[in-house]
Amino acid sequence: MKGIAFAFFYVLMRSIGAYNTEMTTTIDAGSKLCFFHSVKLGETIDLDYQVIDGGHGDLDVSFELFDPMSKVIFVDYKRSDNIHRHEAKVSGDYKFCFDNTFSSFSRKTVFFELIVEKDGEVDEENKWEDFEGLRPEEVYDMKVQDIQESIVRIRTHLTRARQLQDLLRSFEARDRNVAEENYFKVNAWSFFQVVAMVAVGTIQVIMVRSLFDTNSKVHKIWTKLS
Repeated sequence: MKGIAFAFFYVLMRSIGAYNTEMTTTIDAGSKLCFFHSVKLGETIDLDYQVIDGGHGDLDVSFELFDPMSKVIFVDYKRSDNIHRHEAKVSGDYKFCFDNTFSSFSRKTVFFELIVEKDGEVDEENKWEDFEGLRPEEVYDMKVQDIQESIVRIRTHLTRARQLQDLLRSFEARDRNVAEENYFKVNAWSFFQVVAMVAVGTIQVIMVRSLFDTNSKVHKIWTKLS
């Protein structure tokens, strides 16, 4: 049983070799924010982003992804969300930028998630080195390859499930910000209408009273104008 537990832990650690980070950042109006991450040849970049707050403006931002040679890989112009996947053809620092230079007043809040991973691979020459000290029957009866495939499949499903949860959470944040923005607009417009109605009603009362009150200042003004 100890040998099985050790083999399971070994395959698990070898299979989970992914870098994963998520962040919520704010891009001021007229500015551009860039991030860098080192990626090795053959690794896969998964990046999805979502504009969750437009700062009293549209929920959009421009996006660019560059390879280490400053070659453009993906470009989005004024998008609210998108998902990109790219397999690295060269090792180095990859750069991705969120561009809000087209906006003069509204700052944008962006949620993004970056996953850099390489499919679980086991070195055929050295994969048995960490199993030294185990009896052959303990090693071969465990069907290491089947265990590894199951772990990789479970890892993939869990990663996708968590990505979906993060995406749903970002959608919820965006919808909440949109609702709060609409709530602010409705209240502001309603207040303006109430003030306008009170002002118009007051002016109408004053004008009607001035028609019958010969001593009022408004009546004298009307008399001079007429």
